[in-house]
Amino acid sequence: MGSDIEVMVAIPNDQLLAMNSYDRAKQWVRRNVTRYNFNGGVNIKYVAVGNEPFLTAYNGSFINITFPALQNIQNALNDAGVGDSIKATVPLNADVYNSPESNPVPSAGRFRNDILGIMTQIVDFLGKNSAPFTINIYPFLSLYGNDNFPFNYAFFDGGNPIADNGIQYTNVFDANFDTLVSSLKAIGHGDMTIIVGEVGSPTDGDKNANVANAQRFYNGLMPRLAANTGTPLRPGYIEVYLFGLIDEDAKSIAPGNFERHWGIYRYDGQPKFPLDLSGQNQNKLLLGAQNVKYLPQKWCMFNPNAKDLSKLADNINYACTFSDCTALGYGSSCNNLDANGNASYAFNMYYQVQNQDDMACNFQGLAMVTTQNLSQGTCNFIIQIASSSSSLGPSLVGIAFLTVLTFLLL
Repeated sequence: MGSDIEVMVAIPNDQLLAMNSYDRAKQWVRRNVTRYNFNGGVNIKYVAVGNEPFLTAYNGSFINITFPALQNIQNALNDAGVGDSIKATVPLNADVYNSPESNPVPSAGRFRNDILGIMTQIVDFLGKNSAPFTINIYPFLSLYGNDNFPFNYAFFDGGNPIADNGIQYTNVFDANFDTLVSSLKAIGHGDMTIIVGEVGSPTDGDKNANVANAQRFYNGLMPRLAANTGTPLRPGYIEVYLFGLIDEDAKSIAPGNFERHWGIYRYDGQPKFPLDLSGQNQNKLLLGAQNVKYLPQKWCMFNPNAKDLSKLADNINYACTFSDCTALGYGSSCNNLDANGNASYAFNMYYQVQNQDDMACNFQGLAMVTTQNLSQGTCNFIIQIASSSSSLGPSLVGIAFLTVLTFLLL
């Protein structure tokens, strides 16, 4: 309140059906937008209607209810007298468009055939209301699960160019963005404003998700944004938001273990690597959270004197079900631990999530408390943040943010 930082408020996918009622949409706008629209209030700029509702993984669950929700929310904003300054948009994943395999270049970009009709309706409506098209682009996902993808093309330096009608594309971000531009042009909206709602690079949870790759990605992205380089089909300023500010240890890992590690800050609000958000290549550690208080320097480890190991696997599984063990995965930061180290990591994560409760470090006699820091190499055995509550539940922090690239704030 009162900071004047621009905000995008969101309607989750599970509320889209409710927003198909105009009365419910008007009520939502009153409760979540106009009540904060006063001098010294919240500077709301956008309303996100759903989040990537047309992902192929959703099997069409939201296809028929997204557009009516978008219409109702924007119309409710208009009726409330704020529609000129606050726009409704639908953040979409880059899988809503593609180029044919026979001609895999940006200029051949088109919206997916199965959603072409609804996408045309949505884009027409956005255009009518001078609202932007919001797209989430993740070059990392081109690497994930695809060992044949040219590695350097996921960054902004050293990629072998792909020629498209005389244009040389040297990175997947530009190519992806311009594929969208071509898709919009094909349905008559080649000049529509495009916002990149999310872009980033994870630091753990996959062989290609690490601090070095994330820093390389941002070192390429930030100077381009600062210089308003744009893309070959859209040179100049592009409104871009980083994802994300801080790691989310309880986020769903259905897409992959990396999902919990998008933050440029760790779970405790400390920066992961030097970064210059102004894009001037003057990298330094960002200001971290101040006066963070941690629990005592105690860890939970595998008990080397344990005799009955028959329940070890079950206890590790239990610990990882109620805490975050994604760092143990293949290619991740703790992948090089031995069997005892794996058990210790799992036990400690659960122990810390439970605020170092003595009963949380037993595991049927398989675990014990130690004051020796078990961290080694790239693998960090964390200490929980101190809390006034007795238990934080399954999340260490449970906060997600988008970092707004507003250089005036730097």
